[in-house]
Order: sequence, then C-alpha cells, then structure tokens
Amino acid sequence: MLRDRVSPNISEFLSYLASHTEAENKLPPLTELSRELGVGVAALREQLEVARALGLVEVKPRTGMRRKPYSFAPAVMQSLDYAIAMNKDHFVAFADLRQHIETAYWHKAVQMLTPEDHAELQSLVARAWEKLRGNPPEIPHPEHRELHLTIYRRLDNPFVTGLLQSYWDAYETVGLNFFTDYNYLTEVWKYHQQMVNAICANDIEAGYKALSEHTDLIHQLISSSQ
Repeated sequence: MLRDRVSPNISEFLSYLASHTEAENKLPPLTELSRELGVGVAALREQLEVARALGLVEVKPRTGMRRKPYSFAPAVMQSLDYAIAMNKDHFVAFADLRQHIETAYWHKAVQMLTPEDHAELQSLVARAWEKLRGNPPEIPHPEHRELHLTIYRRLDNPFVTGLLQSYWDAYETVGLNFFTDYNYLTEVWKYHQQMVNAICANDIEAGYKALSEHTDLIHQLISSSQ
C-alpha cells in the first residue's frame, strides 16, 4: 500500500501546495506563508518561481497567487526544451517515445471516447481536408495536434497526457508544423481519416493498424527535416 506522505525532497512551498489540495485555489500572500511555514520570504520567493516554472501556480497583480490544475507537461517541456537546444536529435528520441505511448494506450483510450468525441474527431478531419483542398492550401497543423490529443483525452493519467502534449509543443519548437510537402500531408490525412472512421465504427483494430502505418510517415518527415 502506498504511504500517504509528502516527500522530504520537495521545498516547503511545494509541500504546502501538496498538503492543501482541498483548499481554495487562491493562496495566501508570501508574508503569511512565511510565518506559517517558518521560511524566509526570500527563500519562499525562489521556491515560488520553481512552482511557476512547473506550471503549478500562477501569479497575477490583482488576484495574487492561485493554484493551477496539475499538469505534467510544463515540467517535461522545461527539460525537453533544454535537451533539444543541446541536440535536436533528442526530439527524434522523444518522438519515438511518443509513438510507443500512443500505440500502447490506443485500445484503452479509444474505448473511453464518447459520441461527442467522435463528432469532434470527424469535424477535425473535415476541417483539415478543407484546408488542404483550399486555394491556396493551408497546413492543418492545429487540427493535426488536436486530433491526436482528442483521441487520448479521456485517459485518467496526467503523465501520459502530459507527455503527449509535450510532444506537440516540441513538434512546433523544431518547426515541423511549417512542413509544406503537400503529398506527405495528403497521405497523413488519409490515415487520419481511416483512424477516425474506424473509431466511429468501433473497429478498434482497424484504427490501430492505421495508426501504426501512419507513424512510419512521421519517421520519414523527421528524417527528411534533419
């Protein structure tokens, strides 16, 4: 059985956040927290900046400090941005991880989707084709990102969804959202159409097959961009 305790390795401010999850989203001023926690204001301010970088709190002039819903993505992106800045090949490695996450969770994720999700996926595919067939054609990157994230949105696992969201943020960081090969984009959206048709028909295996084949195209895209 997992023990209900706060790790001694996190700061006093993060420990406070973790142990007051049922409190209101608005947090006390640092001066008040300093007295309660027995930590200097200067030290708490440093700890607050770490919490902000991790996406755990936001600070606004009129509303003060507020707790944000937990997301794994900000912490991942802090490290991933640094890794990609050192060597863009780190994106290739992360893209491979993302591929395995999507295939591993495909069956569970698709089974959890609602009729409303199905309708949204169909709408995203329709908008993408409209952009691709326009004059001039447009790159349906927002639809590409949203389609994949929508498929996995019902998973009750912030670490999986955080990693998948971070992939798309990194995808934009390295500029793949500006890729303009029309034939490639057409092939990708043919697979997306197959995936969504299979999801709406409750043919999970056909959708999984389309997903797996579609990832081969992504590897081609990444290779050609290096």
